[in-house]
Amino acid sequence: MSTALQPPVPSADRPRRRPRRGKRMSAARLGVYGFLIIAALFFLMPLYVMLVTSVKPMDEIRLGNLLALPTHFTLQPWGDAWQSACTGLDCNGIRVGFWNSVRIVVPSTVFSIAIGAINGYALSFWRPRGAGLLFGVLLLGAFIPYQVMIYPMVRVLASVHLFSSLPGIVIIHTIFGMPVMTLLFRNYYAGIPLELFKAARIDGGGFWRIFFHLMLPMSVPIIVVAMILQVTNIWNDYLLGLVFAGTKNLPMTVQLNNIINTTTGEKIYNVNMAATILTSVVPLAVYFISGRWFVRGIASGAVKG
Repeated sequence: MSTALQPPVPSADRPRRRPRRGKRMSAARLGVYGFLIIAALFFLMPLYVMLVTSVKPMDEIRLGNLLALPTHFTLQPWGDAWQSACTGLDCNGIRVGFWNSVRIVVPSTVFSIAIGAINGYALSFWRPRGAGLLFGVLLLGAFIPYQVMIYPMVRVLASVHLFSSLPGIVIIHTIFGMPVMTLLFRNYYAGIPLELFKAARIDGGGFWRIFFHLMLPMSVPIIVVAMILQVTNIWNDYLLGLVFAGTKNLPMTVQLNNIINTTTGEKIYNVNMAATILTSVVPLAVYFISGRWFVRGIASGAVKG
């Protein structure tokens, strides 16, 4: 048997390979990288100064060179900031404020997210009479400054004997966090197909059964976003904690202010810097651990909303 030879493909009909471009740094790309590096250095410089100062003894700090690395590395300021720094008349360190902040943040975050999720679910699917007006009132509450609401809330909590108490400050953070949480969950649930809700209703699901068995398992991304926002806002709060927490429940930010603004004796800058970094550890850890979940939740809410 003879095999037919195929004629060679003309060079004009052959697919042409595009020449590979060399990975060269253009002027525009160099400018972008240069700007990003300068911006990163600008924002990281205060953190670097705080870290370096917190591990220097006071003799080196008095020399005045903020950017110099420590010649005698020490962690004693961190121990003093945590255990023995004076916040007013008490010299028990900032650890007292840390555990006060934990007791405030955990229930406030849980309650505000739970109420916001239920409100968003009800406003998206059940739509009771006056739902639009209620949603508008909640949105209005998100834009009212805290300072306007402080005096009325003081009078209300004092009338029910909850002022300057742990339950009182938890209620305050829950109330002020509810508008934003309702907005987040309402926008998220608004993108879920209504047919899914109707199918659950046909199968006999009620308000709470649909919420716990259908909506809540689908809400993990937006719950993570809400948790990050609430933990950060409540942990970093100063004004509400100062007014409503009372002397026995002062959060970490208030005690940090008392440490730094102490006027008796000399300023212990290394202890102050260590206390400041300790105060910011929790929000930084939350962002580093849940950062990708935060981006996914925001993107999901943006697409569905």
